[in-house]
Amino acid sequence: MKFGKKHGYLIHWLMGVGDLVVLNSLFFIVYSLLGPYYTEAITSNLREIILLLNFCYFFALYFVPLQIHMSIVFIEKIVQRAFLLVTTLIFLFSTCLVFLNVGDVLATFIVVFYISLLLFFTLWRVFVRLTLKAYRRRGYNFKRIIIVGAGKNGMDIYRVMKDDLAYGFNVMGFFDDNIALKDALPNYLGMTDQVENFALMNDVDEIYCTLPGTHDDKILRLLNFSEKHMIRFYIVPESYRNIKKGLIMEVMESVPLLTIRREPLQAAYNRALKRGFDIVFSIGVLLLVYPFLYLIVGFLIKLSSPGPIIFKQKRTGLYGQEFECYKFRTMRVNDKADVQQAVKNDPRKTRIGDFLRRTNLDEFPQFINVLKGNMSVVGPRPHMLKHTEQYSALIDKYMVRHLVKPGITGWSQVTGYRGETRTLEQMEGRVKRDVWYIENWSFFLDLKIIIVTVLNIFRGEKNAY
Repeated sequence: MKFGKKHGYLIHWLMGVGDLVVLNSLFFIVYSLLGPYYTEAITSNLREIILLLNFCYFFALYFVPLQIHMSIVFIEKIVQRAFLLVTTLIFLFSTCLVFLNVGDVLATFIVVFYISLLLFFTLWRVFVRLTLKAYRRRGYNFKRIIIVGAGKNGMDIYRVMKDDLAYGFNVMGFFDDNIALKDALPNYLGMTDQVENFALMNDVDEIYCTLPGTHDDKILRLLNFSEKHMIRFYIVPESYRNIKKGLIMEVMESVPLLTIRREPLQAAYNRALKRGFDIVFSIGVLLLVYPFLYLIVGFLIKLSSPGPIIFKQKRTGLYGQEFECYKFRTMRVNDKADVQQAVKNDPRKTRIGDFLRRTNLDEFPQFINVLKGNMSVVGPRPHMLKHTEQYSALIDKYMVRHLVKPGITGWSQVTGYRGETRTLEQMEGRVKRDVWYIENWSFFLDLKIIIVTVLNIFRGEKNAY
């Protein structure tokens, strides 16, 4: 079956039906595998429990709605939302079982079912998304799009839509009153006063308007036309010409506001989640790993050169505040430690120090900083005070990276921006990734960065020196 725009909503419903099939099938599989010892309470209330499970799924969808049918959704977000949906579902399901006085009896079943559901539900959602993308690449389930205004904003949105056929956009062409652009555009369709007739004749789904604010009359005319004929209408803000990033809409009573960036860690819940993880993770490392590491590494540092085991240095932290950052000493004691960055084949480094840097083991004392609260496990790396002073004057968004706590590891470090920054472009690349992390933070992104960092400990890093 081919789903056009009139039946595209069926894809949404089929995804929901697929969710229910996975949910109920996995329930019965776990129910069968665990045996009567763990599932006796289910057998006596099987019908009620199945109905309750499905009801909890629909209720959980209210908090975590389906999004994998949307045009642009990344796999990382699909995994994150699958985790949130399953966790919400199991929480509701478990709570209801407690009220039925069987929650404690089914504790083992619920744990096994939860873990199994996390795995298979995530795989199912990713499979559906990849299948839908392949379906769209074959020319199905697309939206007919026209762009009104062929300036820089219009061309930018055209490039995004044409970047991947899996997004499901069929860009039919441009409308613009500048006739001189006719030969330069990918597909010039006519003047702006011809939009209405073309949209009706070609069954257009969405209109993207990139006209400047000086054309209020044309924008209002197209808006009213779209509303009347049930065509979705989007306006690309004129400010995007100068601010090349997504703007976030907020509302103060009835007054719309545009802010520069979305910051997930502004939410108290996200900050509490991140801080709670920092405390638990750092305590685990400091109790289980750090004592043994300190004894072995400390002994080798003392053998390599005279001086303290722990190197302390002032770094720039949250909101530009200074704090004392801890590291295993990797260099001979010198008077340039606070002003000169380590470079490749740095003569100041000791042999054990070179190894510690390549494997990131020199950063382990910073878990003390994490526990104290002036660092996080994941975040932009803290820089020397001299670097903060130097680069804040050269890079516009440099200080934005201090809107969150600095981290032992970070997004820029696991994407190739670790170690020496010899050029301004390298530092700009690092800052760009730090700002991206601030705007796109999620708990799963932190876990991903930690996993990659652990892998790099064993692989070593060529830029770590």
